[in-house]
Amino acid sequence: MRADSRTTPDIEFQAALTAGLVDDAAVFPPGSATLPDAVMWHGEYRSSWYADMVGPLVLPGTAAESLRALVSPAGRPLPVCFTFPAGPGTIAETLAVTPALVEVGAVEVAVPPGETVEGLVSRITSALGGRAIETAVEIPRDERRDAVLAEVAAAGARAKLRTGGDRRELYPTEVELATTLRAVLAAGVSFKATAGLHRALRNTDPETGFEQHGFLNLLLAAEAGAGGASRDDLVSLLAERSAERIAALVQQLGTAGVERARRHFTSFGSCSVIDPLSDLMGLGLLVPIESEDS
Repeated sequence: MRADSRTTPDIEFQAALTAGLVDDAAVFPPGSATLPDAVMWHGEYRSSWYADMVGPLVLPGTAAESLRALVSPAGRPLPVCFTFPAGPGTIAETLAVTPALVEVGAVEVAVPPGETVEGLVSRITSALGGRAIETAVEIPRDERRDAVLAEVAAAGARAKLRTGGDRRELYPTEVELATTLRAVLAAGVSFKATAGLHRALRNTDPETGFEQHGFLNLLLAAEAGAGGASRDDLVSLLAERSAERIAALVQQLGTAGVERARRHFTSFGSCSVIDPLSDLMGLGLLVPIESEDS
């Protein structure tokens, strides 16, 4: 994945673009790493030159107690984000069995069918028991969307947008994603994205044939949408497949523009940290620290 006619980005631009960009979701499909491997690899990422790009290790809440055998008293605390696909019902018991050396900085909570929307974020906050843990609520792809967004906005929480999965129907079209993005931005809510988003550009997965969104496409759409761009404009950005055009548009944002975009689009979960890293380097948007003076 290459983009021609580019200039080397400065340190401030790279930091704005990549800081905490990729949440490490190694245990989820299609990566499906074992928990011991995921913990080991996360430690390696945290010791690398691109450590600032890596967010927490994303794990299902059911993995909490299993971490006890995998964290070392002599090591650094393990930053984790727990997911609760069945709603907030098991948050409190999950936190109760989480080892002390695991830092739970965030939770992601879905709104399954039958879950009451009214007071949802309050129930999550109550389950957190006063802990300073960031909350991201997955926005349903149905008629409950606006009600959930209103709850999230009122509580100052974050939205989570599902952009893919292990089945074709889990991938929203460009039109659906653009429409949802406009609703999220209009509500004044920041968001993270998850699933099917580990490549920088819009692409067709060679193994599954699924049409996959690109995280840079989404970044550009978030910045444009925040500036009042139309749905059609956002659809066009989400559909763009040209590496040269996407790289140029991101560079044209400059540091200030990227910072604006990242205030809205805070991070995305990926089963691979290396794929996003490689794509950003291939597009000339990220240069290894060791190479800056060469």
